Amino acid sequence: MIDLKALREGPDAFRTSQRARGEDPASIDAALAADERRRAAVTRADALRAESNTASKAIQSAAPDERPAMIERAKALKEQVKDAEAQQAEADAALRAAAYAVANLVDPDAPIGGEADAVVIETVGTVPTYDFEVRDHVAVGETIGALDLERGAKVSGARFYFLTGPGALLEFALVNLAMEQAVAAGFTPVVAPALVRPEAMEGTGFLGSHAPEVYRLEADDLYLVGTSEVALAAMHSDEVLDAGSLPRRYAGFSSCFRREAGSYGQDTKGIIRVHWFDKVEMFSFVAPEAAPAEHRRLLEWEKEFLGKLELPFQVVDIATGDLGSSAARKFDCEAWFPTQAKYRELTSTSNCTTFQARRLGIRYRTDDGPSPVATLNGTLCAITRTIACLLEVHQQADGSVRVPVALRPHLGGREVLEPV
Repeated sequence: MIDLKALREGPDAFRTSQRARGEDPASIDAALAADERRRAAVTRADALRAESNTASKAIQSAAPDERPAMIERAKALKEQVKDAEAQQAEADAALRAAAYAVANLVDPDAPIGGEADAVVIETVGTVPTYDFEVRDHVAVGETIGALDLERGAKVSGARFYFLTGPGALLEFALVNLAMEQAVAAGFTPVVAPALVRPEAMEGTGFLGSHAPEVYRLEADDLYLVGTSEVALAAMHSDEVLDAGSLPRRYAGFSSCFRREAGSYGQDTKGIIRVHWFDKVEMFSFVAPEAAPAEHRRLLEWEKEFLGKLELPFQVVDIATGDLGSSAARKFDCEAWFPTQAKYRELTSTSNCTTFQARRLGIRYRTDDGPSPVATLNGTLCAITRTIACLLEVHQQADGSVRVPVALRPHLGGREVLEPV
């Protein structure tokens, strides 16, 4: 949620931000109007409550002949208070809806524009060359017995799969390597719930433009998360954290579910774009002034992990029109897929400033009283897409796959995944 005080004091900054996102700046005027109505409703309700209390107390010391009229007036005032409180509740709800329609303020250093305007800020590693015809990850995975897409579709439908044999072992190896790195960097490992309440999903910003992507269990009023960011953020909802406990860093593992609405025809083959996958997600709670530096740290940890997997990749500064509603700035790491001859997103890290914390009621103690924390997230490993990239980049002419050195201890020392 946006800072309403900042909105009142500098609405033009919010209008500029909305335009940079490609969204209607009229939402700013709607929020300002709702805020004004709500403040007027609070003032009226407070004044009537004070008048009602004064009138009720005056009855006790009034002369007998004055009391009947005073009692009638006190009753009338109580009715007015009741009506004013109802109007205040309506104004509160209207302001909440109007404020939730406004996305986070974009970082002034983020590139302006849409998907095509993202800026490559770094390229790491060398794009590999092969003296044989490269095969896509599906062909490679089936050759080594790592994937079974046909039976995945039979059991669950399109965009589902089985990871089998070395594919399943690769998943466990990647999770263990990611958690090993995260723990060494000071993160607390967490196995996070994949089902959350509506307030957790809404608080993190996934029920706005992202709503078509979300699976909902209507009978239970629960949502399947698309990332463990949701559960990790909501972990400390309605809490006041000690300043000395910051930064708090969690590495969450969970299964993730996405409807992939609107992506029909894109990556329909294989395990790059699927309805269910597992992921290790980094999440940080920090003081707001520490957020930009923490954002860069998360990016460096992502780069370190991709380096361990010996994957060539580029770092991209995402443009404002392609940011989610919660993110002020986002960096993606895109790894090379040989059969597509292009870089594809493997990891992403976002600075959400105080936007999610305001919605979720997460604060920390300061000398001036409780204040919202900043929240940041970063994918350390999205398992299926990472496996797809590993199979393509490290494939060999005989159909085998070379195992990166860092993964070998987590695969029983295996250096090569052989064809079955």
